[in-house]
Amino acid sequence: MEGEPEPYVRLSTLRQLHRVIADLNTARSLADTLQTVADGVTGGLGYELAAVNLVRPDGDLVVAAVAGSAGAEALMAGRVGSRDAWERRLDMGTRWGELRFIPHTEGWVLDGDDVPKWPGGGPQPRFADEWHPNDRLLAPMYTSGEDLLGVIAVDRPRSGRRPGPWGREALQMYAFQAAIAISNARLRANMQRALVRLEREQQALRSSEESFRQAFEYAPSGMAIAEMGGDRHGRLIRANDALCRLLGRPAAAMRRYSFTDLVHPEDTGLLLRTSAEGGRAELRLARRDGSHVWVSLRNSVVADAAAGPRYLLSHVEDIEERKRHELQLAHRASHDSLTGLPNSAELRARLASRLCDRLPAGQGEAGVVDAVTGSAYGPAAGFETDENGFRTDGFDALFGPPGPSPFDGHVHIAAPSEATPDDGTKGLAVLFCDLDGFKSINDRFGHHTGDAVLVEVARRLTNGVRDGDTVARLGGDEFVVLADGLGLADAQDLAARLRNAIIPPIRVDGRAVRVGASFGVGWAACGMSAEEVLHSADQRMYREKRSRAAGRAHRRAG
Repeated sequence: MEGEPEPYVRLSTLRQLHRVIADLNTARSLADTLQTVADGVTGGLGYELAAVNLVRPDGDLVVAAVAGSAGAEALMAGRVGSRDAWERRLDMGTRWGELRFIPHTEGWVLDGDDVPKWPGGGPQPRFADEWHPNDRLLAPMYTSGEDLLGVIAVDRPRSGRRPGPWGREALQMYAFQAAIAISNARLRANMQRALVRLEREQQALRSSEESFRQAFEYAPSGMAIAEMGGDRHGRLIRANDALCRLLGRPAAAMRRYSFTDLVHPEDTGLLLRTSAEGGRAELRLARRDGSHVWVSLRNSVVADAAAGPRYLLSHVEDIEERKRHELQLAHRASHDSLTGLPNSAELRARLASRLCDRLPAGQGEAGVVDAVTGSAYGPAAGFETDENGFRTDGFDALFGPPGPSPFDGHVHIAAPSEATPDDGTKGLAVLFCDLDGFKSINDRFGHHTGDAVLVEVARRLTNGVRDGDTVARLGGDEFVVLADGLGLADAQDLAARLRNAIIPPIRVDGRAVRVGASFGVGWAACGMSAEEVLHSADQRMYREKRSRAAGRAHRRAG
């Protein structure tokens, strides 16, 4: 990703983080989960070495999993470090949020402790943030009760540099999710052992039932038992206190519902697809106050001792915080940090999602030439086309033989014709906006004032369009508006209204400043790429800017 714009780097990091977190939820046992945690660091977070140190019942920490080096695994796996030595490390480290970083210049004081470590040593760093083999980066993991669960130790970033803010946040979030996964793995192991006892100890049924009851009632996560099969399939028989608190509903009221009654309408299909034996889903459940909470729902099948009726044991984990983090990360990667508007990458994605590489009906016989760029697109002349703009002989001259398309059922977008402006055609207008006089404000009053002007312009543009239209910032003082269902006159009227909305003075720190705006109105049409559409609107904007500048010069000369 070296050299890529920051939004793409962030999107790539987010995808990697989603993948390794998803892997955590597929591990079947505690040992698998611990190894998956270590593998996720080396496979998805950009480090060559990782070790998971797990707190034992006696308080000391044991190296439970190592990834990245067979030699390091043979040297460290199973070795124990005292709790006191680990506490010293966590206390002396530089705090990066929840992370602890111990630079090589300070780590020498730890050489005599009993914490397992891989061999280090090497030359002094060549530049300020170069990673040294004796640098130590630790990611503590805590239980929901804020007790230390373990520590992830990482080494050798593939970039050769100490991680920046984005890399630190990714590692910190991963450690948070790893702690949940390890806690859940322990809980699942305990529940599975309880279920095995219930099946094997028929003579001690009542005792085993009490053991299960306590594990069920006092589980830190939500638990429920539901009927399986028949007309009442999915009806809740029992819900523990954690689930009742999570949904804000008393236990007596919970018995009137099934998860189908409580799930968000948009997640009903997902619930039905994953409600079979061993099914798992991430979905939203309704609280008593009408709000919804994101949960991870897992189902296990429980049979009674006589192999009679079977029940569904559902484990409900609150993942609201994780979902909020994911949405925040996704929003930050696709939106401009100053104005909050969709950024350039998001604008191009939205525009590309509306366009296919085929021409709309009625524009396929002679091709279409953009009035500004002069680029031609569309099938060659001399062939009959169907209602979708494809050649009736089964071969499209521009794009080759027909084949499966991701735009099956796609409604083609056509640009209104300037030759017949009153024919009633509506299209997807692309208004390219460039501010006039913004550079002088930046140069005279500074970037603080310039930023305030950009924020206010973004607000005025957003207030001036309809719900469903897109206002995006390309960068600098350039904005783009996507407005669907407009004719030629409608688009010109919209550009005029937005220009007039920008002109009034903007007050910043008691000072009034003004900017103007030049708009170029382009049109999106199937057969064009997103870049062609934006380039066409950009060229029209510059043509308007030159025309207005020439008019002002003429008036001054007159």
